[in-house]
Amino acid sequence: MKESTRYNRQAILPEIGAEGQQKLSKSKVLVIGAGGLGAAILPYLAGAGVGEIGIVDDDVIDVSNLHRQVIYKTSAVGKSKAEEAKWMISELNPEIKVNAFSEKLSGKNAIALIEKYDIIVDATDNIFIKYLINDACILTQKPMVYGSIFRFQGQVSVFNYQNGPTYRCLYPDENSNVANCEDAGVIGVSVGIIGMFQANEVIKMILGIGEVLSGKILVYNVLKNEQHTYNFEKNSILEMTKEDFDQKYNSDENRIEEVKFEFLLDEIENDAVLFLDVRNDDESPKINLKNQIQIPLLNLENEIEKLDKNQTIYVFCQSGIRSKVAAELLQKNHFKNVKSIIGGALAMRNLLEEKKDSHEFTNFIF
Repeated sequence: MKESTRYNRQAILPEIGAEGQQKLSKSKVLVIGAGGLGAAILPYLAGAGVGEIGIVDDDVIDVSNLHRQVIYKTSAVGKSKAEEAKWMISELNPEIKVNAFSEKLSGKNAIALIEKYDIIVDATDNIFIKYLINDACILTQKPMVYGSIFRFQGQVSVFNYQNGPTYRCLYPDENSNVANCEDAGVIGVSVGIIGMFQANEVIKMILGIGEVLSGKILVYNVLKNEQHTYNFEKNSILEMTKEDFDQKYNSDENRIEEVKFEFLLDEIENDAVLFLDVRNDDESPKINLKNQIQIPLLNLENEIEKLDKNQTIYVFCQSGIRSKVAAELLQKNHFKNVKSIIGGALAMRNLLEEKKDSHEFTNFIF
């Protein structure tokens, strides 16, 4: 195949043409997350000829990812998602520039990363990071292409497009109980469909064609083959300054401290600390520690009086997402010694199973 024919099938569309292809080649898009959504978004942006693509993801490939993150091979298990994704789309289209950032998006690096790109794509399954992306996009005046999956249903929208509504206009409650795909389960085609919807929004914005999902949210159900679009308004009183951003994301006072369970093994018999399970009652694996209490995240605010503000509290959920939301809620209610367990019950189970030959650990998981 001659390189000059690479984009022929889309360039012959009157809405694109040579001028549109030139717009694509000059565009810069940052995709945050190289998991299920990212695995669908990235190939189509690369294939369309988006000139520069950035990929942000600090995770490594696990075999449990492969049913939905179909750009990766089994031989890549254990390798960096960002680097492997870069290699894959560079192989697909060597004409474009691809930048891999194998780091976690945070208040420290978000502005510097986002301000270098024209369009920002949220391909994460972390509600805290979605608010971070939104707020950084407001400050840098960049549009955010949002995607989200819950079981067999997906959502797509575009925030902060031409001063339009933001993520906070649609979801003002940061303490909502949202499960990620690891907690709730997901079928691979769901993320594929939603990821392609997101890629489509990016391409429409670059080309200036079609109707962008600004002030609208598209909801798609893969089981029922139903698709609905709902309108929402901009919150006119919403403001975000650099000072607000730094206070929320870069203040030591407000930062949620995370800790690995392997460093807490000496604490599981300590009555002075509490392990708080914020999962729902029906979630597995079951963790049974001597100094443990279970309060689902949805009930935490109403049952907060059950907790002692003077205790050190280690919060865990299924995978480490909801526990950060719970820890932030406790901090707002003046709990000073709160930490979120990285990886949640899944990481705890794995470590305890490694220790199962030791008698002191035999009764902690079932």
